[in-house]
Amino acid sequence: MKNKAYIVFGFLALVWGMTFLFNKSASTLITPPQIATARVFMGFLPVFVAALIGRKLKWRHLRFTHHFIAMSVLAGSLYYFSFAKGIQLLPSSLAGMLSGAIPMISFVTAAAFLRDEPINQRSLIGLLFGFAGVAMIARPWDTSISPNDLAGFGYIGLGSLCVGLSFVYARRFLSPLGISPLALCTYQLGIASITLLVITDFTGATAIFDNGWIALGLFGGLGLFGTGIAYLCYYYVVEKLGAVKAASATYIPPIIAVLTGSLILGESIRLLDLGAMAAIMTGVVIMQSGRQIKTETQPAQPCPSET
Repeated sequence: MKNKAYIVFGFLALVWGMTFLFNKSASTLITPPQIATARVFMGFLPVFVAALIGRKLKWRHLRFTHHFIAMSVLAGSLYYFSFAKGIQLLPSSLAGMLSGAIPMISFVTAAAFLRDEPINQRSLIGLLFGFAGVAMIARPWDTSISPNDLAGFGYIGLGSLCVGLSFVYARRFLSPLGISPLALCTYQLGIASITLLVITDFTGATAIFDNGWIALGLFGGLGLFGTGIAYLCYYYVVEKLGAVKAASATYIPPIIAVLTGSLILGESIRLLDLGAMAAIMTGVVIMQSGRQIKTETQPAQPCPSET
């Protein structure tokens, strides 16, 4: 059984890493809001079906709709739009490297707003390593950085902040309710789908079908597998291997993003960027190692965020 869980773990890490490629390719044909809409809606479908089969959806949950709406923004519509926009402006490999800092942003927001989140020396050392890596990529001291790059960094930062805040919101308001994580993610993605379908301008969206492979990557790779089925895989891995090992799946996607960006999209990778990615990943590992005992006993997030 554990061998099967490790296979699912590997698939999860791979599909999360490939989302940067699918997102970047789609951005050559359609807009970031259109990408986010397709991703969220396609991700919602398998989660909704699984929740129906498991009979996790209850009418009594309607009284918590305001919480589901908040999560749909933080970990749904705004989060996925921010990353889609950031990936459009930046090389996919660079965006992938920066996404490795999500666990650090989540830790900082949790430490700021949750009283039971410990801060120890190991966590602080990990944060220093990680943010040094982010600084090496963003290079705020370099006056030659283009406005597009700065905007891209900002959007990735906004998306990462949304993930951190969604973790805090889930811990404070959703975990005490005892609602199934599968149901929570269904509500979250469902409301985000409705929101994006209403506010998104779909002018020119049919251009995605000009390239069948890019369309398949968007709807199948980014949405169906990279968001919906990845969620189901994540909680399978949590159940079989534990939360700490499942969380370590987030260490691999930045590496895959770099490989796909350079080998498939032909993006140039600087040695300094590779060093920065190593610093970020080292920082995350150091930081998480100081929280392992606690992490194993924490309830999982309603909907895991990868990229």
